[in-house]
Amino acid sequence: MADIAPAPTEGTEGTGVRSGVLGALSRRSMLMGIGGATAAATLAACSSDKKSGTSSSASGSGSSGGAVGGSISFGSNYSDAAPKGAFKALTDQATAKTGVKVSINTVDHNTFQNNISAYLQGTPNDLATWFAGYRLQFFAAQGLLEPIDDVWEKIGPNFSDAVKNLSKGVDGHYYLVPIYNYPWVVFYNKSVFASKGYKVPTTWDEFTALAKQMQSDGLVPLAFAEKDGWPALGTFDILNLRINGFDYHTQLMQHKVPWTDKGVTAVFDHWRELMPYLQKGANGRIWEDAAKALENKQAGMMFQGSNQVAANYTAAHLADLDFFPYPAINEQWGQDFMDAPADGFMMPKKGKNKDAAKAVLEYIGTGEAESTYLKTDQWDVGVANGLIAPSYNAIQKKSVAAIGACKNVSQFMDRDSVPDMATAMIKLIQGFIDNPSTGTVSSLQSSAESQAKTIFS
Repeated sequence: MADIAPAPTEGTEGTGVRSGVLGALSRRSMLMGIGGATAAATLAACSSDKKSGTSSSASGSGSSGGAVGGSISFGSNYSDAAPKGAFKALTDQATAKTGVKVSINTVDHNTFQNNISAYLQGTPNDLATWFAGYRLQFFAAQGLLEPIDDVWEKIGPNFSDAVKNLSKGVDGHYYLVPIYNYPWVVFYNKSVFASKGYKVPTTWDEFTALAKQMQSDGLVPLAFAEKDGWPALGTFDILNLRINGFDYHTQLMQHKVPWTDKGVTAVFDHWRELMPYLQKGANGRIWEDAAKALENKQAGMMFQGSNQVAANYTAAHLADLDFFPYPAINEQWGQDFMDAPADGFMMPKKGKNKDAAKAVLEYIGTGEAESTYLKTDQWDVGVANGLIAPSYNAIQKKSVAAIGACKNVSQFMDRDSVPDMATAMIKLIQGFIDNPSTGTVSSLQSSAESQAKTIFS
């Protein structure tokens, strides 16, 4: 799922932060108030301070090959029932393999993300769930995460170079052990397409023509929700990737291309063309309700991550669900790119039992561990080399192929850019959704550029 978490507070500036964007952000970020501190305490409620009979030097890391023993606590944002169960199965298996007892501290997904800064600076758990890409690099650069290069010496052969790069900080050290990723694609019900004679579109013209036909047939062409703030960032990303390409996306996220550039204008012009076919009232709707509109066959399509749409479908309807990659717009790029966010596990610097925690990470970084997790996960796909999970359903098998067909995958705007910029764009895009006029686009671009100059200065 996409992720908005506040940047570390000013109190972290003396922890060896790198210069440039990261340093600027740490200086600019506001101190979290009492509410944030309280939530951070909740995150750390089962932290390593609560454990007994363990110490960080009691045993060697998992590289010893034998049972390590001891116990650790694991901070988790897997608060929904299905991923919570999959994560419990994973940690149970890790205990069986390493002898390390794992207590899970589960916190609501959004609460976890919104208070991650105070959590990492306080009394965090020994391990924690988190995300690949910039959001990992940001906290690593603040000195809030423990490098785990020694773990990667053991698990490195299990992953591709692309996955390895996602697990590194800007200093080149490893800070994450990944577990899965998932594609952002256009979902639809096979039965609806079959009954209406709809064909899967591969070009923009085919896509908009199909949306127009669905509207004539009494369907909402595209289920759409933006109350949570992040879903519409995915629409911006895919239009940007399709129109301007992967390198442009990366440069824009790092403000090496100005937000007033004509390439950004082209993104919003295409979005304006699509707007009549999007579900109305998006800013007041949560994504789960949009996904239900698709499942209930009130909507014909929905662009979002399999981690959300497929996860939200009931078991009885999952077999009817299918997807296609977002149609091509610019022939130069075709369908070469997509958002495919990767999630995994990090080690907070202030965790207590590092050796036992590393032993767990070494196990998690295996194809066997990923298969264990994916036995009950019906939407994500593993990232270990050569992994063939016997439990994969049709959506997951197709996801593997779709991600594998891409020349590059991005992580999502709020993972690829700095936190302040992602937050600014959420507000600006919500304004665009309310009033998708040319004047709004011009004002939006000017405001985005003005804020970017301050944020990245």
